[in-house]
Amino acid sequence: MGCNSPKARDTIGETSSSRSLKENPIAYVLTHATVLDGTADMEPRPNTTVVVNDEGRIVAVGAAEEIVPPANAQEIDLKGAYLAPGLVNLHVHLCGSGKPTSAGAAGDLIDKVVGNPIGMWYLRRIIKKHAQQQLASGVTTVRSVGDPGFADVDVRDAINAGKYQGPRLLTSGIGVTVPNGHGAGLFAHIAKTPKQAREIVRDCFARKCDLVKLFITGGVFDAEKEGEPGVLRMSPEIAAAAVDEAHKLGMATAAHIESAEGVRVGLEAGVDTIEHGADLTPELIALFKENGVSRKSSLTCTVSPALPFVELDPEKTHSTEIQKVNGNIVYKGIVHAAQAALEAGIPVGLGTDSACPYVTHYDMWREVVYFERIVGAPRKLALHTATLGNARILGLGDETGSIEVGKAADLIVLDENPLENLEALRQVKMVMARGKLVSGLSVKHLPELDRELDAFLPR
Repeated sequence: MGCNSPKARDTIGETSSSRSLKENPIAYVLTHATVLDGTADMEPRPNTTVVVNDEGRIVAVGAAEEIVPPANAQEIDLKGAYLAPGLVNLHVHLCGSGKPTSAGAAGDLIDKVVGNPIGMWYLRRIIKKHAQQQLASGVTTVRSVGDPGFADVDVRDAINAGKYQGPRLLTSGIGVTVPNGHGAGLFAHIAKTPKQAREIVRDCFARKCDLVKLFITGGVFDAEKEGEPGVLRMSPEIAAAAVDEAHKLGMATAAHIESAEGVRVGLEAGVDTIEHGADLTPELIALFKENGVSRKSSLTCTVSPALPFVELDPEKTHSTEIQKVNGNIVYKGIVHAAQAALEAGIPVGLGTDSACPYVTHYDMWREVVYFERIVGAPRKLALHTATLGNARILGLGDETGSIEVGKAADLIVLDENPLENLEALRQVKMVMARGKLVSGLSVKHLPELDRELDAFLPR
């Protein structure tokens, strides 16, 4: 699967990997499109024309006879194909590929990479590659929620400077954890006191991170006892200090949490997005709606990293029998939390947790399918959530996530209608990111992972 563009009339073939990203921008007219605009009540709009100006903005959406295209615009005849907003992935670690490895092995590798120039060069190269895999698969906006050495920030800046193609990237850099906490030694710095937590947050701000990631509970890999995943690691005082400092600096916060106790601590601290989640009580639902800083929080549903623990033998996920049991508990907690949040009207977003075992950088479509077929979200809601809903959670609802006049041209082209089968998102014909056609990039599949994942894809 790739994202090689269909040829526009006459000159669209000029778009190639060799063309400079810094040359004069181009306006596009996309004709004969069947538009799915990403809004909550979207319906297919056949034979629609979409005009993108040379600043990468959508300037017209409608019938061809009602639109006067810009002079010198390149026309792309979509011949009835489906035009949808680019997907938004709320939860990604760009430092790993999804090939299963143990947490210890990953930590040893990070130790060798971070702290020397050659290692950091290699890390940036890996993160660039994985960001481009997200883009090639149709994800035009990515939130990175923990990567070593602030290398994700460097890649974001290079993409924004036009040095190479990539998705819109929101970065957390290094997260905040505690001694023996989740992410310690991988992509989080340790805070032993509230003061140290504030110092880590200020360092993230100084390095121009977009958000702050907290690791409030443990996870499947670092759980010590069967039946006890998501043990609270971070004290309420440290969590509150980190969130308070982030909000003072105008930064959003996201927190890794896999237990009800952790959800309570996170929400009382004022965390903006709870990543993963756990079974929700009425008290927790009330906290979601108005947390410790009178701000509605959201939940990020991440079925993708949990399901392989349930479906696969431990040797395949490089885990233990205890971790398999705990993985099943976390899986049920994630699903139940998303179901309860939807029922209560709490904003729910979607993220893949790419880099976890069996979670690649080209499988956001699977998370959307899981949201429908496992969580039980209606198909239209699932597609809306993966586009405009996720964009709104990031505070980017006025910038991306839907095909509307004034928004960035973040677009994907599909042969089949995802409102009939969300697996249509697996085959992306064309990607446009911020008004630029993506070219020269294609998904590099991991066939052995694809086979395993396809075997337990819900039907």
